[in-house]
Amino acid sequence: MPKMKTHKGLMKRIRLTRTGKARHKQAGAKHLRSAKSPKRLRRLRKEAYMKTSDAKRLSRLLGIKIRGREQPRSAVRRSPSPAERKAMREAAREEAAQNA
Repeated sequence: MPKMKTHKGLMKRIRLTRTGKARHKQAGAKHLRSAKSPKRLRRLRKEAYMKTSDAKRLSRLLGIKIRGREQPRSAVRRSPSPAERKAMREAAREEAAQNA
């Protein structure tokens, strides 16, 4: 089976935060600025966080889990660290020993 490749065009347009959210530039700030108010242009300069519905679509393109701006941190499951895995295995062994 072929490898899962990340979408390079998308990676150039977004930045992922440490908490798993995707940040992107606002649309509509590149040209025809004279028709837009200064307040609107200031707002458009700031990066926005991706919506939950769009984040699900992006996660399929990138092959990684992305969290939307309305989702809590617990919404995206992460892989346990080696220390956490070891603790889970030991807990399962102790439970099996008690049941046997």
